Amino acid sequence: MAVDISKMHPYNSPVSPSLFPHLTIILLGIGLISTAYFFVNGVTSTKKTRSIIKELVIALIASGFLGFGALFLMLWVGINI
Repeated sequence: MAVDISKMHPYNSPVSPSLFPHLTIILLGIGLISTAYFFVNGVTSTKKTRSIIKELVIALIASGFLGFGALFLMLWVGINI
């Protein structure tokens, strides 16, 4: 079974490489703001007003945005993942 490479279609990324810088800045910015809100919320809340669900949601949002921001940062500088 021989594979003819000339008949194959080239792979196209679902996200244009020209958008990598913009996505990096936006996602890392949102992630850093969420992280700052997480720390401010932890410091300013009292023992009675603290909610573990709220802290987990904020931490999940922050880690998601920081993770995808780091991914697009690596793609932007040429580290193909």
